[in-house]
Amino acid sequence: MTTAGALGDVLASAGVLAAGDGANAAWPGGGWALWAAGAWAVFLAAHLVLNGRWWFWLLPSLLPPPVFAALPALLLVLSCATGDLTAAVVAGAALLTGARQSGLVPGALVRRKRLPPPPDGAVRIVSWNTQHWCQSTDPEPFYAFLRGLDADVYLLQEYHHDEFDGTYRLIDDERRLRATFPGHRAVIARGLITLSRLPVAATVETAARRTLRVDLEMPGDGRILATFNVHIPVQLRLVSPLRADFYRAVRTRAADRAREYRGLLGDVAGCPHPALIAGDFNTTAAIGDARRIARLGADAVALSGRLCPTSWQARPGLRWWRLDWVLTTPGARVHSYRFRDPRGLSDHSVQEVSVSLAEPDRPATAGLRIRHHDEGTRHALPLPGKDRPEGQ
Repeated sequence: MTTAGALGDVLASAGVLAAGDGANAAWPGGGWALWAAGAWAVFLAAHLVLNGRWWFWLLPSLLPPPVFAALPALLLVLSCATGDLTAAVVAGAALLTGARQSGLVPGALVRRKRLPPPPDGAVRIVSWNTQHWCQSTDPEPFYAFLRGLDADVYLLQEYHHDEFDGTYRLIDDERRLRATFPGHRAVIARGLITLSRLPVAATVETAARRTLRVDLEMPGDGRILATFNVHIPVQLRLVSPLRADFYRAVRTRAADRAREYRGLLGDVAGCPHPALIAGDFNTTAAIGDARRIARLGADAVALSGRLCPTSWQARPGLRWWRLDWVLTTPGARVHSYRFRDPRGLSDHSVQEVSVSLAEPDRPATAGLRIRHHDEGTRHALPLPGKDRPEGQ
């Protein structure tokens, strides 16, 4: 039985759609609690059925994920306070059924306390959506902040400037990058940058067009860690929802996102090395694409120590969504994970992890399309300056 079906049984048994129960009386009898719980349960059932299956549901799924726990929990408390047991049953069922949509990680509160220190040979990797690469901020504090992160590997998104029409303009800030990071190698493509102190073994073409794969030689025995620097297209264009263009863009971008995820799933499945997949997925636990993310690798967020991890804010003080993820495949071990304050330089938090390898690599598969590293914008998987399809 599906979760939506189970919730439907609860609604039917509770008599939400039937009349005649004393609890369904007017406000003084406490019936409002049952109606509120029933309305949320109906929305949740629709969410579980339609999420990830109908393009339009990308819009309702943009709700802050904690709402899926906070609202039914509040209704449960109010139902108990009014003595409406039927409403309490409905609210409790909705709370349990929708818990996975909330993005809450109860195990994180326990797991972080047991973490041993990273072993020798572990490397520090940061992933950050730079919000259009200091387009609206002073470059001096921006580069000073990047330098201060002191990472072995940087996976950076949005190395471009926004044209505010659904497209972007690629930029060339290589000279300053080289001056700021003289000990790092740079691979630049598709509005993405991977900077690495570790030797770059290869850059590898990907079916996902908003992903940059760079294979790195780990310290010690030189085994390979494949890094996937990811930026999944955003769901919306910032135009009025009263215009047809708004909904056409949502539908187009839903298709773009599906193609990106299909390509990324194939790329990761075909990778012969332990892999770290990180970046801005523009996906929360409440969005249907989270099911695709779960197939990519193991989510490291339980190591963050946060019950409610968030990484993106719509406005200052409204950091209610987690859009940024770090995932690993077998053989790659994450020892620590934390979100760092971007200090007003971006609407995304920085993800910082320490990583080592646990198992030897499998032999490389025949026919793998590999381009060996040649530093520079023109050599590492180049794309034309206006290659961005509407949808990112």
